[in-house]
Amino acid sequence: MPTVSAHVALALAQHIDAVFGVMGNGNAYFLDAIEKQTDAVFTAVRHEQGAVVAADAHFRASGRIAAGTSTYGAGFTNTITALAEAVQAHVPLVLVVGDEPTSGPRPWDVDQIALASAVGARTYTVGRTDAAATTVIAIEHALTYRVPVVLAIPYDVAALEAGDVPSAPEPRIPAPLAPKGEFADGMLDEIAQALRTADRPFLLAGRGAWLAGAGAALGELADLTGALTASSALGRGVFPDSHHDLGVTGGFGADGAMDLIHTADVAVVFGASLNQFTMRFGELFAPGTRVFQIDTAPTATHPHVGGFVRADARIAAETLVSRVSGSSASEHSFGSGTGHAAAETDAVGLSDAASEAVPAPRWRETVDVAAARAYAAGDDLAPDGRLDPRSAARRIAELLPEDRVVVSDGGHFIGWANMYWPVAAPDRMMMVGTAFQSIGQGWPSVVGAALARRESTVVLTSGDGGGLMAIADLESAVRAAGGRGVAVIWNDAAYGAEVNLYGLKGLAEGPMRIPEVDFAAFGAAVGAEGVVVRTLADLDRLAAWAQEDAATRRFLLLDLRISGDVIAPYQQEIIRVNS
Repeated sequence: MPTVSAHVALALAQHIDAVFGVMGNGNAYFLDAIEKQTDAVFTAVRHEQGAVVAADAHFRASGRIAAGTSTYGAGFTNTITALAEAVQAHVPLVLVVGDEPTSGPRPWDVDQIALASAVGARTYTVGRTDAAATTVIAIEHALTYRVPVVLAIPYDVAALEAGDVPSAPEPRIPAPLAPKGEFADGMLDEIAQALRTADRPFLLAGRGAWLAGAGAALGELADLTGALTASSALGRGVFPDSHHDLGVTGGFGADGAMDLIHTADVAVVFGASLNQFTMRFGELFAPGTRVFQIDTAPTATHPHVGGFVRADARIAAETLVSRVSGSSASEHSFGSGTGHAAAETDAVGLSDAASEAVPAPRWRETVDVAAARAYAAGDDLAPDGRLDPRSAARRIAELLPEDRVVVSDGGHFIGWANMYWPVAAPDRMMMVGTAFQSIGQGWPSVVGAALARRESTVVLTSGDGGGLMAIADLESAVRAAGGRGVAVIWNDAAYGAEVNLYGLKGLAEGPMRIPEVDFAAFGAAVGAEGVVVRTLADLDRLAAWAQEDAATRRFLLLDLRISGDVIAPYQQEIIRVNS
């Protein structure tokens, strides 16, 4: 007879095919049912935080919701930082956990509902008669609100017989948010008019636009209006045409690209939260730029926004395409001051034939986008004799397989991959940890991404601080990705961000320094091929590895001994603001 845990497992597996976790007393029966009675794939990690991180990365890489699992008490408390990150990043997942018995807590139990609530996650607790239905409700909540949920199985209920598994309804997901009300309709008209008459129109898109499937409509809108485009760090690749795309905005952006954006007269933002980093601490747009925002948030998310529409990015973009393309050329003109030129022609009374001048080129056709988005090349070695991370990043980008998914830990080094490693779409560059400003979530991110993208090369970019914090799941990453996995460890023997922010202020640097660790040896200990990289020539091993058969080669770990004296531009921006 199926148990309560089996009801949870069977209902969950109808909608989720990937489960990550660590087995313990509280989830033993659940995992037994997952393994024996469902087609869901369980992947073990070595630390409970990794269970949530892997499920998080799986969703970011595939768009498919996944589950993590841990036992109660100490197992559950190990998940909290990763749970908070998923809440902040709006990532839906289900964390299946054991919980205290219905008779009351034991000495090793904690108030798990309160702990989950403290970081913004809701808990659903199953009973003997409602386990399957509660599981579906939990999944529905996660997908509807794009948040993680906790699904708790009390210890004394887990193994109780619960009868045949009842049929449970499909999770109900709300339709995309369409613009509503006369104010939204009027604002869309205003945005369309602003784009028609702009001399230097600019479109900015974020991860929300990608999740909404707005890429094609945004590309069409950019072509109609002659706009230059760019994305937030989490929206890289959302625009289908890169020829007029300036790359990433904010501290990861190239100086030339940011200078061009600063000259835009109209900017429309789709599905980007406009946080302090995307906005360059308020300096992305010039004071005179008309900024409009379209987002599912209740209100505008930055004080520079002058017009706001609450709507799904795809629906709004398609509406704007219709409204912009529906106006005749005689009513409006696009870009480069052509409207002013027409007025001047009429004023001097030229004949109709003479007044039919060739329209001036649109803004995006007058600028060198490729040159504007170029980054500094860097030197082979920094003045201190260690590897220059800029030149190393450029060389690695040349050697990595094109079909790649990049997962990033948090730390000073995040600038290098975001600046120098292009990716094809937002679901191929994910930064698990940055929403909650945490580090140590890189290795288990590889696990989730590798399972989500079984044909792609998964590339981890991590610092030595975060790499050590999550070292338990180095083994998990090597096991999950195998010959499709590469890890690049930016090893400067320090917590680089802290050295740059606080060491420069004269604070004691002892707590900020790390004895130089041999990550290559760590990798070899768990079956990877480890390579210490001190010069650009040492990266030739990556070139050879990329040509080998993924089925026979090993996970490659590159231990880059970089200079901590080369500060990433985004970090220089933070230093300037904090000074």
